[in-house]
Amino acid sequence: MAKLSSSMFISLDGVVEVGEGEWHFPYFDEPMGEAVTRTHAPPRMIFGRVTYDSFAGAWPEREQAGEDDAQMAKDLGDKRKYVLSRSLLEFTWRNSEQLTGDFVEAVTALKQEEGDIFLSGSPSVVRQLLRHGLLDELNLFVHPVLAGKGERLFPADGPTTHLKLVSSEAFPKGVQLMVFEPTEGAPDEVAYDEVKEHLAQG
Repeated sequence: MAKLSSSMFISLDGVVEVGEGEWHFPYFDEPMGEAVTRTHAPPRMIFGRVTYDSFAGAWPEREQAGEDDAQMAKDLGDKRKYVLSRSLLEFTWRNSEQLTGDFVEAVTALKQEEGDIFLSGSPSVVRQLLRHGLLDELNLFVHPVLAGKGERLFPADGPTTHLKLVSSEAFPKGVQLMVFEPTEGAPDEVAYDEVKEHLAQG
C-alpha cells in the first residue's frame, strides 16, 4: 500500500496560512529548502482546491522561466496530481485530474495503487485524512514565530488525535522539522512516584 504523507509550514501558534509569506520567508534557508524537497519526493500529490490553484498559478510559469527553481517546478509538473473539490474543474497544469465520489473511498483507492503520495499545504484535507485514518505521516516545519492570525491546522473544537514523534531536525534560522505518525492512543501512563524518583536521580 502506498504511503500518504503531508508537509506544511506552521507557526508556533498553529497557523498554516502563509499568505504573503510575512512570517515564513525570513526563516527560509538552504538546509530547510533541501528538507522541503525531500518531503516532496513522492511521485503523486493530493491537493485541496485552494492549494492546487496556488500551485498551478505559480509553478508552470517558474518552469518556463528557467530560473533557479525551474527543476523543482518541472518535477512538480511531472507528478500525478489529484484535486479534491465539489465543483467541476478544468485543468491546464499537466498531469492533473479531479478526484470524484466519496472522499474516503477515492483516497483509499489511490493508496492501493503504486507510488507514494504527499500533500503540500491543504490543511482541510489533512484534517479529513487524519479523521479517517488515511494519513501515514505528518511533516511540520515549525517556525519560531507567533503568526497571530490566519487559518490554523487544528481548530479549537477538533477531535483528540494522538501523534508519535518519529524524528526532528533543526535548521540554522530556527525552524524545526518535526515528523509525526498517527497512533491509536496516548503513551502508557507513568506513575507519579516513578517520575519523582527519576527527577531526584538527576
